[in-house]
Amino acid sequence: MESRVEFNREEINSTVWEVPGKYVCLKQIGTGAYGSVCSAINNKSKEKVAIKKLHRPFQSEIFAKRAYRELRLLKHMKHENVIPFCFSYLVMPYMYTDLSKVKGILTEDRIQFLVYQMLCGLKYIHGAGIIHRRKPLTVDNDALHLICLQILDFGLARHAEAEMTGYVVTRWYRAPEVILNWMHYTQTVDIWSVGCIMGEMFNGKTLFKGKDYMDQLTQIMKVTGTPGPEFIQKLENPEAKSYVKSLPHYPRKDFSTLFPRASKKAVDLLEMMLVLDADARLTADAALAHSYFDGLRDPEDCPVPTPYDDSYDNATLPLEEWKRLSFKEVRSFVPFPRRDSKRRNTLTMS
Repeated sequence: MESRVEFNREEINSTVWEVPGKYVCLKQIGTGAYGSVCSAINNKSKEKVAIKKLHRPFQSEIFAKRAYRELRLLKHMKHENVIPFCFSYLVMPYMYTDLSKVKGILTEDRIQFLVYQMLCGLKYIHGAGIIHRRKPLTVDNDALHLICLQILDFGLARHAEAEMTGYVVTRWYRAPEVILNWMHYTQTVDIWSVGCIMGEMFNGKTLFKGKDYMDQLTQIMKVTGTPGPEFIQKLENPEAKSYVKSLPHYPRKDFSTLFPRASKKAVDLLEMMLVLDADARLTADAALAHSYFDGLRDPEDCPVPTPYDDSYDNATLPLEEWKRLSFKEVRSFVPFPRRDSKRRNTLTMS
């Protein structure tokens, strides 16, 4: 017979948290439209974790469906560069920093390793048939500790064949096809985000810092160059077509000048990721095969995922049924044992 779990209840910034007693020292670290996040310490393992509480997950069928989808996606992902799900309260390992908090200039070997981990995580996610649709960089950086990047936040992740909305990626990292509202964009939308992040790590500043979504598109065109008729013909949105046609002619920038700190191989990779036409952009698999990662590749870094079953993603079900399905997922959850990467300790961040 299972022992009864004791819970502690406390209020933090007007939000009530009721968590298992082993989680102590709760501190709010973020909040958004759909939930709040606290850091905490697992008193048994001494591990620092992040606990996500969804706001009113069963307020409506739409909220319940979103909560169920995130729960299933987190359960499904079993890769060291994808944030794991530890407990049914959406408890995850605490990630100590993200790109916006990294101070100083990153050396190229560190950038190379971080991008490699991003692509390994995305290859796994894409192999399961998922598009992440978020700025995908969070780094576990504990002073002079280790580098371990993990992709997190699956609240807006969707199956690759699902129809998409245009307002899902942090604007500065948003692929042009998202801005132009292509409804059936592909997994290479995530590769654009990786290219933006890689460029930012080299230059120490945001690559495309648009004031609004139209200015964002203009900032992109100033780097990639104005597209020709073949690209414009692919646009499904008439307004997008008209807007792109109305843009002044911008020549494509020389990437070696744009990224003066980057090696030739790094520049070549950036040129193949930051491609305006999504059909010509590299996939995660092709990016990992690039010569920039020669000497880093390890088959163990790219396990084959189980395809994600999205049979409920487009379902319309009553609220009580979403509750039942969510409870079923919680009851069947088994934590994934994290692999101790043999290269985790080869790089440090200062």
